[in-house]
Amino acid sequence: MQNVKMYTTAVCPYCIRAKQILHANGVSAIEEIRVDLDPAQRVAMVQITGRRTVPQIFIGATHVGGCDDLVDLDSEGRLAPLLGAA
Repeated sequence: MQNVKMYTTAVCPYCIRAKQILHANGVSAIEEIRVDLDPAQRVAMVQITGRRTVPQIFIGATHVGGCDDLVDLDSEGRLAPLLGAA
């Protein structure tokens, strides 16, 4: 199972949904980086991803994108292989 890292905020319904999808796919631990608590982390997130919105999800070294991107991967059957579960 790949390491999963997610840039999040406390009250983000898309972050909550993304975590639900990941947990449903067998991910037990997600490294959360709270950009609402640490503005420097938001700056770093934007520099790395080019995006300002949360969540921003990484599976291993792969930048998946946001919640919609994760949903697309899951519905296309490409999430499990990326996680290393298949």
